Amino acid sequence: RRGTALRELGIITDGAVLCVGGKIVSVGTTKDALRDPWVKAQRAKKGKGKLTEIDCTGKVVLPGFVDSHTHPAFIQPRLIDFEKRAAGASYEEIATAGGGIRSSVAAVRDAKRSDLTSVIYAAFEQMAAQGTTTIEAKSGYGLSHESEMKSLEAIRDAGKLWPGTVVPTFLGAHVVPREFAEMGKDGSRAYVDIVCNQMLPEVSRRKLAAFVDVFCDRGAFTASETARIFAAAAANRLAVRAHLGQLSETRLAELLKFRPASFDHMDYVNDADLPRLAKSDTVASLVPGANYFLGLDRYPPARKLIEAGVAVALATDYNPGSSPTPSMSFVLSLACTHMKMLPAEAIAAATINGAHALRLADRKGSIEPGKDADLAIFDVKDYREIAYWFGVNLCSETVIGGVESQNQSPTLRH
Repeated sequence: RRGTALRELGIITDGAVLCVGGKIVSVGTTKDALRDPWVKAQRAKKGKGKLTEIDCTGKVVLPGFVDSHTHPAFIQPRLIDFEKRAAGASYEEIATAGGGIRSSVAAVRDAKRSDLTSVIYAAFEQMAAQGTTTIEAKSGYGLSHESEMKSLEAIRDAGKLWPGTVVPTFLGAHVVPREFAEMGKDGSRAYVDIVCNQMLPEVSRRKLAAFVDVFCDRGAFTASETARIFAAAAANRLAVRAHLGQLSETRLAELLKFRPASFDHMDYVNDADLPRLAKSDTVASLVPGANYFLGLDRYPPARKLIEAGVAVALATDYNPGSSPTPSMSFVLSLACTHMKMLPAEAIAAATINGAHALRLADRKGSIEPGKDADLAIFDVKDYREIAYWFGVNLCSETVIGGVESQNQSPTLRH
């Protein structure tokens, strides 16, 4: 959805959704559904085979949220970073002092795969309790061949346990690990060599990831290094996406040649790049939870992007350092209050455009016949309330693959 189409939700008042075998079969009004001969026959059955009905009277039903940017493969929160930030230190100052992404690496390298799997699964459950049914999950806190493969294996294992859809992403190029960073530019080059020549081929051969991500920004990887990793990903038949424009501006033309699924963050973007981005299939995935948690005044320029015709998605950026939230509803609230998106635009960005960012729009992101029966039921009378109320979970039930679950917000295991 682009431009004014982003605010068109296609609301059905007193609606009904029929799901069979994990798929949506029909969508319409309750009156029409109750007149359907097949539905009548199923409702008349007793015992086994009887139609299961979920009464959503006075509630709002949405497509399950598609969270297209998360980092769940970590072991513990970064509380020292949090405290330093409260005392006035910046994101980059904390990273320079030994905090930031690199401070999560030791725990992940030392962790058993089973322990990492348990933590990731707990995060998936917490997200599902808030209406999320599809999750992109990145590695990126191992930063060594062994630990990155372990992280992807743990994401795979957690995904098998969780009923929703998990899209694994290899983020070996998150930052240059400390042992290579100490070598200066030669170290960065050597680490990129390992990512391209050792890690990527194994990720591809073992089918551990659908995407390859790179953190392309000041203090991480350059545009030329990112292009090299993208080329290696393409050679290994892996699609690409990138963290871009969080801390500084990167020109987009060279990277767009690789047809990335998304550019994420996009706080800084050159106006001259907007027409080219708008003509592409690359989605700008905005993650205002990071701006909020880092205490920044600047938020992604959602209105500028939307008005330029860029496809915009919203995601949590769930991670231990800059956005420790599993709540897409909270992200919707931030999008409306700090980026001036309309509630309808925020919902579309968190559902159908998130699905496009993961190239799953044929299955996810809207309530249409033929799509997966992934739904989120909110205990509100008006869809705008989902973004209006913040700091509370109003998702009463989540339906994943046609199976309902009462939401009880499980505790995160860190």
